[in-house]
Amino acid sequence: MCKYKDTNLGIKKLDFKKKRGTMAVYLTDGREVIVPISMFPDIKHLTLKQREDWMIMDDQYFSFEAMSKIYSVKDVLRM
Repeated sequence: MCKYKDTNLGIKKLDFKKKRGTMAVYLTDGREVIVPISMFPDIKHLTLKQREDWMIMDDQYFSFEAMSKIYSVKDVLRM
């Protein structure tokens, strides 16, 4: 888990259907963070089908079958 202001944060789920052009990231503390896909150019270039093929690793990182880049909860929160 990522330690942020005395809170342990992890990633539970990703959702690309919430609002067009955004990625919703559901955190283990119950929060939902919605970020524009444009913040992640590699993800923006994936098809919607490829975006749905995501995986979460150790509650801290996420990636997609169609790419080798790995993102972290810190990338989402821009820490």
